[in-house]
Amino acid sequence: MASLVNMAAFVAVVEQGSFSQAGRELRQSTAVISARVAKLEQQIGTRLLYRTTRQVVPTEEALVYFERCKSILKDVEDAEAALAPPDRNPRGSITISAPVAFGRRCLAPVISRFAEHHPELQFRLQLTDRLIDLVKDKVDLAIRMANLEDSTLKARMLSHDHRVMCATPEYLARAGTPRIPSDLLKHKCLLLRFPGSTQFQWQIIERGRLVTMPVKGNLDTDNGDVLTDWVLEGRGLAVKSVWEIIEHLNSGRLVRVMLEYPPDSHPIWAVFPGGPFLSPRLRIWIDHLVGAFKSWDPHHPERFG
Repeated sequence: MASLVNMAAFVAVVEQGSFSQAGRELRQSTAVISARVAKLEQQIGTRLLYRTTRQVVPTEEALVYFERCKSILKDVEDAEAALAPPDRNPRGSITISAPVAFGRRCLAPVISRFAEHHPELQFRLQLTDRLIDLVKDKVDLAIRMANLEDSTLKARMLSHDHRVMCATPEYLARAGTPRIPSDLLKHKCLLLRFPGSTQFQWQIIERGRLVTMPVKGNLDTDNGDVLTDWVLEGRGLAVKSVWEIIEHLNSGRLVRVMLEYPPDSHPIWAVFPGGPFLSPRLRIWIDHLVGAFKSWDPHHPERFG
């Protein structure tokens, strides 16, 4: 049977792309890492890595084995963490998924400061504007800005995502300023579109009711930063979170429109897989995250506390 230390060495080599990098990650020599992977290959009777002087390439079998090894090592890590005294410093890895702009601008600083005080924790921040499957993608926690549908996930609210409809003064001078919802149908609307997205059908509040507008435009993207670039270039109207564009609103590069008919805003959630067991490291991180965002102001998105 393959040993856990040899599995850990193999996983590190695949993740880091080299024996030397894996050695630095695990604080072991390159020779020790190489020997552990060779021992693992001998134990399971399968070649896992093609080695050259310049690179290490996993075999086809290795890619399947790699995912199973990661799952096994994480289960062992969680089991040991559950037995740890409550006052011991948390240790292990936490994988987080977040929207690109929010993760880079708002979440990354919180992670950095928390990690400084918990050096035995390893954070892996994955940035994507797509809706990921936490269980399938092996993510411990994800940030969602939406009204959550019923699911097996647990969630804790962090704040609210206040959104505005905006455009450049140049675009409005050229195309006119929309005043009522039906005016939106005459404009080029910049859309955030990906599987699961509904933003190509803007939802606005009209006299206290939620109204869906089937807006259209010739530009859509699955990346929020690209959407910001396009609206700043004067390509059309966009619905953006206040924290994303506050500096452009303050400078006058972007102008709010349709103030009487604001876009629907959503809570910002931290979601994580349900179940009876939550690792101590994830629990302490979630509690810290909720506390950090209690003082968060979308008009000053980099400030916490």
